[in-house]
Amino acid sequence: MDVHIGLWIIFGVTVLSALAVDMCLKSHRGAHVVSFKEASLWTALWVILAIAFAGVIDAAMGHERAFEYLTAYLIEESLSVDNMFVFIMIFKYFSVPAAYQHRVLKWGIFGAIAMRFVIIFAGVTLLQYFHWMLYIFGGLLIITALKMFRDNPEDIHPENNHVLKFIKRFMPMTSKFNEHHFITVIDGVKHGTPLLAALLVVEASDLVFAIDSIPAVLAVSRDPFIIFTSNIFAIMGLRSLYFLIHGLIGYFRYLRFGLAIVLLFIGSKMLVADIYHIPIGLSLGVVGFILAASILLSVIIKDEQVSHKSS
Repeated sequence: MDVHIGLWIIFGVTVLSALAVDMCLKSHRGAHVVSFKEASLWTALWVILAIAFAGVIDAAMGHERAFEYLTAYLIEESLSVDNMFVFIMIFKYFSVPAAYQHRVLKWGIFGAIAMRFVIIFAGVTLLQYFHWMLYIFGGLLIITALKMFRDNPEDIHPENNHVLKFIKRFMPMTSKFNEHHFITVIDGVKHGTPLLAALLVVEASDLVFAIDSIPAVLAVSRDPFIIFTSNIFAIMGLRSLYFLIHGLIGYFRYLRFGLAIVLLFIGSKMLVADIYHIPIGLSLGVVGFILAASILLSVIIKDEQVSHKSS
């Protein structure tokens, strides 16, 4: 317990310090289009911090827990990439200017942290008291994987979002932007701007994403500390990752299929957990190999198409 308290403190100081620097720099620059270079630097920083924290866990809790953390982080970070495609479609639908997108993502991250906290501890508690929930989570992961094979991330309809429809009952919405503000006043009446609409749909999408992804991490570890820290490190880099992915979207065309295979593997692991325990080192290797292969395949096929067009 003392080790956990110390690690919680290190984790909190690390994340809050990096977040404070990030927010101060963004506030100083004001509304601006995040460049590919800026997104790359911040994405690299968050990845380095996440990997460095794995070293802290290894020193304090041992190799097994460090492998659990790395596997959970890799799964969450990869699933976040897939979620970025949804965010791109949302911003496109609401015609959100690139200079204001980082503001929506900033508040979206805060909401995501709160949702993760509730869902993670609820999931861990359920598994502690109801072991049979393991099979429910495993089944949900397999269903999610099959949906990823079938569904197209571009087939989203933000106007049908239930949260947005609910808010419209109490606050009228306008299609006009008021710079970076979520609320504007028209004829003395407060209206929600397209930025607010985009934020609500982003938060609703992330809730669905969290419900799908948390069971995958619960198959890796039951330790709330491991699950929560790996999730938060993945989430904190989400804003810079979005702008990075936006510039490299062509290199991830087959990642969705790789993620579906990963979820099939993790779901199957949960279903056979009482019969056979798959070592965490093997799980990390399998997940890493599948994701790397899907990205490599995307790059190779993209290059082949480009060369074919040029010829």
